[in-house]
Amino acid sequence: MLIGIGSDHGGFDMKEMLQAYLQEQGYQVKDFGTYSKDSCDYPTFGHAVARAVADGTCDRGIVICTTGIGISMSANKVPGIRCALCSEPLSAKMTRLHNDANMLALGGALIGDNMAKEITDVFLKTEFSGGERHQRRVDLIDQIDR
Repeated sequence: MLIGIGSDHGGFDMKEMLQAYLQEQGYQVKDFGTYSKDSCDYPTFGHAVARAVADGTCDRGIVICTTGIGISMSANKVPGIRCALCSEPLSAKMTRLHNDANMLALGGALIGDNMAKEITDVFLKTEFSGGERHQRRVDLIDQIDR
């Protein structure tokens, strides 16, 4: 599985930590930046990861800014993206099971490294439950993009 990852300056440290962690876990990771703690704009990096997930270059995406809010909003502007901001593992599990979320957003200043790892593990290991009602709802979300 190829994971796209990106952040602004507020999520840089967590991005670097998660990238190394994911590689240790055997995932391939494509880093879309930022590449330093210099002030930058989160939409640039949210869009870059989202486009790579939407076009199939990456299987899933992880984006991080200070709160996770702005970068998740930016990612969700790309058609075909269902990016969920999660701050604990149950939300990560449920968004995969019921919403088939293909991107995860995290708040670099709001959760610690251990929680970020746990949320990421749950997000990447949980499969979409399928089923008629959940698929119907995902289809309705995707129709909004058109």
